[in-house]
Amino acid sequence: MVVVADSSPLNYLLLIDVIQILPELFGQIFIPEAVYRELQRAATPPKVADWMSRPPSWLRVEKASPLCDEELEKLGAGEREAITIVLALQSDSLLLIDEGRGRRQADQRQIRFMGTLGVLDKAAARGLLDLPSTIERLLQTNFYVTPSLLKTLLENDASRKKI
Repeated sequence: MVVVADSSPLNYLLLIDVIQILPELFGQIFIPEAVYRELQRAATPPKVADWMSRPPSWLRVEKASPLCDEELEKLGAGEREAITIVLALQSDSLLLIDEGRGRRQADQRQIRFMGTLGVLDKAAARGLLDLPSTIERLLQTNFYVTPSLLKTLLENDASRKKI
């Protein structure tokens, strides 16, 4: 499986110190050049920008080919390029993305996607982290999750632990 990431999941996983789960779950991660640039902008948290200045060997920066698509042009550069790379790969791919408009565009193109919470849930199911404490750290950032989704996620995690 090829995994392509937008900036948001990388940003949050770095901020809460669980970025190491990505290679454990997926092996190599591809990011578009736009995501690489986004995660080094002046407004990027220093911890994230510092990490991006020396990316690990499992993170591969990929050039996205231009795609004439009016709907994708409405997205930010990172989301647009990530979707474009997945479309170009034409393989078993997974897009890591949080942004709603980008997820809708991925869904319309039948691209499988997962957000930061999905990655954390998958890692918790594999015993790589404690979901409640990790989510508690995530909520200390500017990450937004609806209370109902958060409740469902934590209830599912508690049920999984009872089995």
